[in-house]
Amino acid sequence: MTALSNEGIAEFSFQSKYQTNHNKPGIWILSHTIRQWPWILLAMFGAISNAALASVVPIYIGRAFNEILTPAPSMAIIGRFALILGLSQILRGFLQFSRNFGFEIIAQNIERFVRQELFVNLLGKSMTFHNLQSVGDLMARATNDVREVNYMFSPGFNLVIGSLNFLVVPLVVGPTYHPDLIAAPAAFIILYVIALWHYLTILNPITREVRQTFGEMNSRLSEAIDGVEIVKSSAQEDAEIDLFSENAISYRDASIEQGDIESRFLPLLLLGITMGLGLAHALILMQQGLIDIGDVIGYFGILSLLGFPTFVSLFAYSQISLGIAGARRILELLNTENNLDQNLEGYSQPIKGEISFDNVTFGYLQNEPVLNDITINIQPGQTVAIVGQTGSGKTSLAKLINRTFDVQRGTVSVDGVDVRDWYLESLRSQISIIEQDVFLFSKSIAENIAFGKQDATQEEITEAAKEAQAHDFIMTFEKGYDTIIGERGTTLSGGQRQRLALARAFLTSPRILILDDSTSAIDSETEDRIQQAIFRAARGRTTLIITHRLSQIRWADLIVVLRQGKVAAIGSHDELMEKSKSYQKIFSE
Repeated sequence: MTALSNEGIAEFSFQSKYQTNHNKPGIWILSHTIRQWPWILLAMFGAISNAALASVVPIYIGRAFNEILTPAPSMAIIGRFALILGLSQILRGFLQFSRNFGFEIIAQNIERFVRQELFVNLLGKSMTFHNLQSVGDLMARATNDVREVNYMFSPGFNLVIGSLNFLVVPLVVGPTYHPDLIAAPAAFIILYVIALWHYLTILNPITREVRQTFGEMNSRLSEAIDGVEIVKSSAQEDAEIDLFSENAISYRDASIEQGDIESRFLPLLLLGITMGLGLAHALILMQQGLIDIGDVIGYFGILSLLGFPTFVSLFAYSQISLGIAGARRILELLNTENNLDQNLEGYSQPIKGEISFDNVTFGYLQNEPVLNDITINIQPGQTVAIVGQTGSGKTSLAKLINRTFDVQRGTVSVDGVDVRDWYLESLRSQISIIEQDVFLFSKSIAENIAFGKQDATQEEITEAAKEAQAHDFIMTFEKGYDTIIGERGTTLSGGQRQRLALARAFLTSPRILILDDSTSAIDSETEDRIQQAIFRAARGRTTLIITHRLSQIRWADLIVVLRQGKVAAIGSHDELMEKSKSYQKIFSE
């Protein structure tokens, strides 16, 4: 992910009753987890009780064995032992269920909170962030990495916390047979902790690489699918397959390296040695007459409880490590802030339409300006045409008005108020930008038109569509305004998409209307009708038109010519045709 400025606060901050700490992955996760304290108590009670009842089985089997070896074994005593075993394990089953249920609830709640926090945070990022961010990698973080945080709790922490209690049981129960029998479990736990620390030290960087290579693979996949038309039209399928294969191989190699580390998990060897030495120690004590055969059997059963934490730690700690790696990647997004803020206490009034650019300099990257020292004054209700060669900064200039981007130097003002001092929602709700590359959602036509005005009536939607010359083609569909269109409007022609975008703008009745080459994909006859609609819509509102079409430029009140990010000329069409070589050059090409 490309690094951005970490100064300022997000454009829209996460509104939640849960305040989280974004400093480190562990602290961030803990700030979410601590809110789940009732479920934590349930899960911990189940985990501790489950481990305690697990020790009942070897203890009473050892006692039953001693009873059987007596000259006159009592079936009543043996039956009582069996009843205790049965009832304890039934109770243990319920306690294990409470542990699993508690951790699963915690995991699902945290996933929901993290997913919501990340989504709201992403909506609040500036367009500078989104323009530099790979969509595929972003989706990998928002889906798979968030899911890894879920798995970190269930089964990750579920198994770890549940199994850690099994390490304590042999330390407590072993000495009850003989004080010396604490040696084997104590030595195992010490060596287990050391081996586990070493295992996690070498595992953590690998799990980070696994998550990173997965994001890169997903990014390549997203770009190939998003640009599949270009790939096919350029006959580059083989090249794309090779590129994706390289990323898939990198992800595979990282996963194999993780598997290689897991296969050399030392505690498995330590467990076998501990079981052997522990049994030998118990047998020696039995030969010395210090314990009996039932104690040996019970103690060996108690030692076998060490197998549960040993075996599950191979999987559980890897899952926790992957969860931490996923959390770290999520935090990279959350902490990548920008200098835009919602400014809730900012200026909020109906816009009259005056726009001023005062010595404005802007660039997408530092020290690479796209616009230099722009000074323009636009009066309320004026129609202004912004023209210039490709790359001259026309679109960038327009997007400074609603703070899609922020200036680096200078001031952009609306009604005499710096746009940075406006309440952002109030500012943007009164400005509509229609671009050449129209984005439509996978919803009905009516929902797309009403996107900026969710409470619009069907009559208002229809009137806006008629004004944008879209009603006639909409009614050719079997379901009319209820027709579902594909993402980006792929089921529609370019002209149809642009007319729906115009209808969406007309419906919101903005005080400032910006048209960025918005009729480029429309035939001449339809364009004439839309031009008339735009002309009517422009009355009483400030309108900026970015275009090369002379038919749109001629009726503008003011024409601004941009050249290499600077204002080359300002005036009417006739004035500029006489005195501006840059303007003349546009129409001579």
